[in-house]
Amino acid sequence: MERLLLTLVLVALILLSAYGILVGWRHRAARQSDLAAPPAAPADLGDELCAPLSGLYVSTTNAGSWQDRIVAHTLGRRAAATVHLSRRGVLIDRVGETAIFIPAADLVAVGAAPGIAGKVMAMPDGVLVITWDLGGVQVDSGLRLDDLQAQAEWIQTARQLIPGVIPGATTNDGATA
Repeated sequence: MERLLLTLVLVALILLSAYGILVGWRHRAARQSDLAAPPAAPADLGDELCAPLSGLYVSTTNAGSWQDRIVAHTLGRRAAATVHLSRRGVLIDRVGETAIFIPAADLVAVGAAPGIAGKVMAMPDGVLVITWDLGGVQVDSGLRLDDLQAQAEWIQTARQLIPGVIPGATTNDGATA
């Protein structure tokens, strides 16, 4: 009888915790409801500047706050993804979720970091981070890509699309654009 009671109490605690997480997620989405939706991807991205990379879309956060996840517009949902780069911008094609399109004019920075909300790596360049302007709010979108060497090449190519960046110039993080 004591075991049954203990089991029921544990199940109740787990269900209560899950409910609390769900309510918290919904409240966060409601607080972020004024955030603009990402623009729709164009029907034709044009020629790709480098090979698409596969990996895991981790999350989008407020820029500079790597733990402040944005959940509005499904931006907080993890999914397997392929990231494409063209002169028009970046397309994060998420499996089972809405694709995220980042117009080239909205790119602010592209680099790598050890983590973002939902994923922290032991290596300093484990997560691709794309900083962009979403309706006047700067956000960071993070992906854990399968090929880190190809990621470094992708970053160099993507930096050339950032408005005001001079190809070959050194950026604030010491990398060459």
